[in-house]
Amino acid sequence: MAVLNPPAPRPLTPVSRVLRLCLHALLFGLLALAAGRAVADSEPRAGSVVAVCALLTTVYVAGVRAPSVHGSPRAAAVWLAALGAVWAALLVVSPDGLWIAFPLYFLELHLLRLRWGVTAVAVTACAAIAGFLGHSGAVTPGAFLGPLLGGAVAVATVLGYQALYRESERRRELIEELIATRAELAAAERGAGIMAERERLAREIHDTLAQGLSSIQLLLRAAERALPERAPALEHIARAREAAQENLAEARRFVRALTPPDLEHGSLAAALERLCAGAPGPRVRFSLSGGPRELPTPYEVALLRIAQSALANVVRHARADRAEITLTFMDASVTLDIVDDGRGFDPSSAAAASGDGGFGLPAMRSRAETLGGLFTVESDPGQGTAVAVTLPLPLEASR
Repeated sequence: MAVLNPPAPRPLTPVSRVLRLCLHALLFGLLALAAGRAVADSEPRAGSVVAVCALLTTVYVAGVRAPSVHGSPRAAAVWLAALGAVWAALLVVSPDGLWIAFPLYFLELHLLRLRWGVTAVAVTACAAIAGFLGHSGAVTPGAFLGPLLGGAVAVATVLGYQALYRESERRRELIEELIATRAELAAAERGAGIMAERERLAREIHDTLAQGLSSIQLLLRAAERALPERAPALEHIARAREAAQENLAEARRFVRALTPPDLEHGSLAAALERLCAGAPGPRVRFSLSGGPRELPTPYEVALLRIAQSALANVVRHARADRAEITLTFMDASVTLDIVDDGRGFDPSSAAAASGDGGFGLPAMRSRAETLGGLFTVESDPGQGTAVAVTLPLPLEASR
């Protein structure tokens, strides 16, 4: 029985086990001392004292081993009442029964609610005083101070232990929360690293292999036109063009497989619309202008990441009420505009990436310029912010 444990259903700590064993040892030792003194002094009521001590031991052990006492306040109250009745009988037959009051204080404080526990301690102290006065017949300050001070010490000890236990539980919960947060952060960092590597590989494949294979096809077509109609090399050139076409298709499949999850289940416009719908904080509206066209994966990834970064800046720093993202398709270019009515800033002072690990203005500018685009920021303190990205469409997308 976790007598000196708070009622939380947790495994006993080493300190709790020691306290429990100490309480058992104290009660049994005091009962043995009372019975032994009665026998050693050949008191007239020695037999009664031994019998009552044995009965009190039996009742105590039965309560310790009964699961209902630990789980039911009513069963605990019944058990404490039975212990109190047997202890009162011991007080009648032996003045040494007074010593049992101290372990009873702890039992009452831990098995009952605080209000009822303190009341039970007060009743027990009064019973101990009455027993002492009944046997000694002399009214002395010690008769009152001993039981009362013992009860006060027990109450202070229990309250102090419970306060320490609650503080320990709060620290344990904070540590568990910290461990969980660190695990989530590590998972998020791994996911961000995986996504960054996927995007890098997609750009590398598109800018090197795919473009190189496209150039090979163009050169092979030029070679076909330059050769005579029945030249023996035409068959080999045609096979080489087929192989280049197959490898170009395979490279494009790799690029599509490395597309960010936001673009896997729809177009860039759909991904931007979902981004606006799920943005916290200000109201964000998405609008599409011009006839949508299929863009190369690096274009879609760059525009989506720039929109995510710009919108994150709006949520974190702009204190805006409204924002709007506009995707515009023109004959030879595609433009993305992110406008908010927030507090604005001085663009000349934002020369470094954000310190929280996100994409700053230089990172957004680098994404746009890598694809030959133009990145502009217009803002003034108190006047909101407008971010614009214009990317030239490749020949196959502008047709």
